[in-house]
Amino acid sequence: TECVSGCVCPEGLFDDGRGGCVEQKDCPCIHNNEWYSSGDKIKVDCNTCTCQKGVWKCTDDVCYGTCMIYGSGHYNTFDGKFYDFDGSCEYVAVQDFCGDKNSSGSFSIITENVPCGTTGVTCSKAIKMFLGKTELKLENKESKEIQRHIGDDVQYWNRTVGLYLVIEASNGVMLIWDKKTTVFIKLSPDYKGKVCGLCGNFDDKANNDFTTRSGLLDTNPLNFGNSWKQSPMCPDVTQEIKPCDLKPHRKSWAEKECSIIQSEVFKICHSKVNPLPFYEACVHDACSCDSGGDCECFCSAVAAYAQECIKAEACVFWRTPDICPIFCDYYN
Repeated sequence: TECVSGCVCPEGLFDDGRGGCVEQKDCPCIHNNEWYSSGDKIKVDCNTCTCQKGVWKCTDDVCYGTCMIYGSGHYNTFDGKFYDFDGSCEYVAVQDFCGDKNSSGSFSIITENVPCGTTGVTCSKAIKMFLGKTELKLENKESKEIQRHIGDDVQYWNRTVGLYLVIEASNGVMLIWDKKTTVFIKLSPDYKGKVCGLCGNFDDKANNDFTTRSGLLDTNPLNFGNSWKQSPMCPDVTQEIKPCDLKPHRKSWAEKECSIIQSEVFKICHSKVNPLPFYEACVHDACSCDSGGDCECFCSAVAAYAQECIKAEACVFWRTPDICPIFCDYYN
């Protein structure tokens, strides 16, 4: 009924989202709120995606899956679901024995969580890795091997890489531990959809990762986490802990320190890996670590984001003599 002022593209041309008009073949693509021109390539996990006529066309190589457990109860599953679970007990992080009667399973990784700080949040203190008849216990910055009588022989190798202890097994399981509270578990594509535990089921769908031990799908991370505890004697977690509400005097310090994740320092990475969940996890940890180890909690939280940036091919130099320094000569 009436004219509305504004701009439109001439017929046959398309709005490119940047205030210009282009032909269809030159349409840009969007990824993590960043615009990419036609022909641009980006890496997503182990695949390369090319922008063609406004649509991403990706290679479909099958990639290794990575699950990350770090700080005070932060989990990023194989399928990329981010959630928090603060339980004080031993929990199944991942195993390949998931209710199939014919399978005895070839491995299982258990994380032992203990309170860190006075607010009730928990951190991973020790990891047990069962490979056939070998049990490896990672605790106090070192690994111990225990031989059991049942199970197959599974070969494994361990080596130190920079800050990390890496354990690689012949069955396609790899564990990377920073000797503190961060664990990365990498699985070969053969395990897709065949694993279970706190790290999810590795079937490329994040919406069914909260599958409990009994095989039911839950929406609540607490029910899901409780189902994977190793001992029925441990108490269930009934409420999510919000350490910044319990320790409000630490909140502004935590937000100030953690703002590095959202700052210019990490700008190159923001379009590749969403910083928000990592920032929130950092604030959570910086509020909760109130019985010593303040810096360790903060540094582990920022390092977790930096690690994801490196995976996405965004190399960030964030450590300085003032922020989480590392004595390189010692680690070299």
